[in-house]
Amino acid sequence: MTVLDIPGVHNIRDVGGIPAGASRIREGVLYRSGQLARLTPEGSALLSRRVRRVIDLRDDAEVAAEPSALTGLPVTRIPLFLGSVSSFFTEDMSLADMYRHLVEDAAPRLVEAIRVLAEGEPTLVHCTVGKDRTGVTVALALSAVGADRDAVVADYALTASLLPETRTRAVIEYLKAHMPDARHAIDLATASPAPVMRELLEEIDRRHGSVAGYLRAGGMSQGELDRLRAALVEEARAGGRPRGGRGFE
Repeated sequence: MTVLDIPGVHNIRDVGGIPAGASRIREGVLYRSGQLARLTPEGSALLSRRVRRVIDLRDDAEVAAEPSALTGLPVTRIPLFLGSVSSFFTEDMSLADMYRHLVEDAAPRLVEAIRVLAEGEPTLVHCTVGKDRTGVTVALALSAVGADRDAVVADYALTASLLPETRTRAVIEYLKAHMPDARHAIDLATASPAPVMRELLEEIDRRHGSVAGYLRAGGMSQGELDRLRAALVEEARAGGRPRGGRGFE
């Protein structure tokens, strides 16, 4: 994957280049990030050169509080969490439990998001931080087309190191002051531990046979999964050289 420098956006990267069997994920097709409320005019111009559509996974309250500064591109809104995001903190839910809740309760909405990716346009997926909802959605899409499990987990785990240190320190100080008894709040807000994502994907495999099986159970057809693979995977030519990608500058 390639970490990008887009002024005003944190935790943004192109996941292209991840191995997928003898092939790899295309560059310039699937991007992920945090929210776009602080996107600068320069950043907007740079992002618009790469992306043709956006999937925003935030709820109405989050969008109202931090509206996107990106204009001129179609945005598909798919709120993955029904209800308040803050409830996960007040209930002191662990990351593992939150992700389990997400894949159990939001399967149709996850499928809806991944269907957009199957259309093959260069697409940015984001939520507020780009860690949890975005991390699960991207991990499922990549896993469904056979991306290397270790690389998928590594992409998820990268997020914590890409969050601004000032933001992380401020969040930790706030949570210690206002939720001193919560065991999981800091991890919910700042962490992306590899074992949590690996455990989630392994649990999906056990219950559904594969991530593709989970998406089929959620309503995605085999034809849609085939289109997702065609969109995301850059098939290798004879001799091991990849075919040209679909992305653009």
